[in-house]
Amino acid sequence: MFRIQIKSLAGFILFFSLVMACSSKVEVRGVNLSNWKKDRNGCLGLRANDLENFRAVKNDLLGKDNQALIKTFGRPDKVELADRSQTFFIYFIEPGPGCGNENIEEEPMKVIFRLNAISRVSEVTISTLNP
Repeated sequence: MFRIQIKSLAGFILFFSLVMACSSKVEVRGVNLSNWKKDRNGCLGLRANDLENFRAVKNDLLGKDNQALIKTFGRPDKVELADRSQTFFIYFIEPGPGCGNENIEEEPMKVIFRLNAISRVSEVTISTLNP
């Protein structure tokens, strides 16, 4: 009898953990996410329209996992791996590489998500600097 209860409890804990581990979209008020996803590499300039709204909510994204970012903003334009198992997800606000503007001398404006070793957002930066 006692073993059945332990198995049931263990099964419930496993199920609950899996349900809670599934990532869902993050609500980002004031940012047109369909335009964000359409604007690969910032080539269309649609992301720039929502930049100020994004600045207002960027700290709400701290602690979210990589899958939640992908479900919310779409696939990153660029992914960089760094030391200590850190990853950077980069979304271009201004036209970036792949837009046919390789002659531009300045770095484009971009949103950079720093993800820690457990794939959680630890920093959100809006900058022209590279990570």
